[in-house]
Amino acid sequence: MAKTKGNRIQVILECTEHKATGLPGTSRYITTKNKKNTPDRMEIKKFNPILKKMTVHKEIK
Repeated sequence: MAKTKGNRIQVILECTEHKATGLPGTSRYITTKNKKNTPDRMEIKKFNPILKKMTVHKEIK
């Protein structure tokens, strides 16, 4: 699961657009968030090196 250090936890962000393309591989980023300030799942635009463009990455469990 996620490592904890107080309220700050480690989360994994995965590209949402990559699955629809059918290309091999996946784009994932590891980051931290403060669970007290942001209890909902994160959704951030990050660079996908396989698609070579900025895409929406959502938090996965």
